[in-house]
Amino acid sequence: MLTVCTYPVFSHISQTQTTIMAKLTAKSVLRSASGMEMPILGLGTWQSVDADLEKAINTALQVGYRLIDTAFVYNNEEAIGRVLSEWLRSGKISRKDIFITTKLPIQGNNPKFVREYLLKQLKALQLDYVDLYLIHHPVGIMPEQVVKHEGSTVDNTGLKLDMTTDHVALWKEMEKQVDDGLTKAIGLSNFNVKQIERILKVARIPPANLQIELYLYNQGKAEQQLCKKKGITITSYCTLGSLGAPSGLFCGANLNPLQDPVVCRIAKAHNKSASQVLLRHVLQLGIAIIPKSSNPKRISENFQVFDFELSATEMEELNNLDEEEEGRRFHIEALKPHPEYPYPE
Repeated sequence: MLTVCTYPVFSHISQTQTTIMAKLTAKSVLRSASGMEMPILGLGTWQSVDADLEKAINTALQVGYRLIDTAFVYNNEEAIGRVLSEWLRSGKISRKDIFITTKLPIQGNNPKFVREYLLKQLKALQLDYVDLYLIHHPVGIMPEQVVKHEGSTVDNTGLKLDMTTDHVALWKEMEKQVDDGLTKAIGLSNFNVKQIERILKVARIPPANLQIELYLYNQGKAEQQLCKKKGITITSYCTLGSLGAPSGLFCGANLNPLQDPVVCRIAKAHNKSASQVLLRHVLQLGIAIIPKSSNPKRISENFQVFDFELSATEMEELNNLDEEEEGRRFHIEALKPHPEYPYPE
C-alpha cells in the first residue's frame, strides 16, 4: 500500500510535522502541488559507473528501491539503461513502478540545447520518458566546456562561463518537454530561494522538485520553508556528508556528520548506524533521500530506515546542529564568478 505524503505549511519543523513524517514506510511517496508523486528513498549514482553501477542498481531494485537518480554529467546513463532494460524486458518491473530522475548539464543551460540533451539521455537510458528532469545548476558554462568531477583529484580552473544564462527562457523550454511527453515533471537543482521565486513567477508548470545539498550541518531551512509553502518536494543529496568526493572539486566545508557525538548517541539508543540516523532525520523532515553506494551491504542498510522513529526531542537535537552556510560543502570555485552563482560566501 502506498503512503502519499503531503505537508502543511510550517515555518519550522514542529512536533506535529515530526509525528506525521514518523509514519513512513518503504512505499511512501512525496506529492508535489503539481501532482508528481515520487518515492521518498532512492539510489544516488554520482561517482558510480560501469560494472559496479550495474551491480548496485540490480541490488537496489532487488532490495526494493524504485527511484534511481542520475545526471548527464555522471557519465553513467548507458549503464543504468542496460539494467533498466533488462528488468523491464523480463517483466520483473513495469515502467510505472520505477521513477527515474536525471538532469540537464550546465553546458546545456541554454533553451536551444534542452531538447537535444534530453533526447540523448533518453536514448542512453533506453526510455521513452523520464519521471523528473531537473536543471542541474543555475550557472551556465559554454557548450564545449565540461565540469570535471571524476578521479581522486580534479581541477576546474579556467572553466569558461556563459554569463548570459537566462533562467526564465530555460524554464519555458523545460515546460515544452513536459508538453511533448519526454518527461513527466520538471524541477530545479542547486537553485537558491530568490532563483526559485523567479521561476515561480513565470511558471506555467511549476517546479515539482528541488534537489539540493541538505544534510546535518547544512539543512537548507529557507528552501524547506519556501518549498513547503509552494508545494515543491525536496530531494536531499549529500545526506551523509559526501565524504568520498574528489579532492579539489569542492571548496566548502569538509565536516563528517557520521562522527557527530549527538548522531552517535542517538544511533546507539536505537541500535542503528550513524548513517541510518542521518537518513532517517532527513526523511522525517518530509524530504526525499538518494544515498549513493555501490556496496550491496550498504545499499541494503540504507533501505533499513523504516523500522524505527526519531522522537521529537531527537529531531530537535539534530535540527539544532545546522551550521547553515558555514556547513555548505558543495562550493565550486570555478563557478563563483557567474552572476547566477547561488551561494553566498
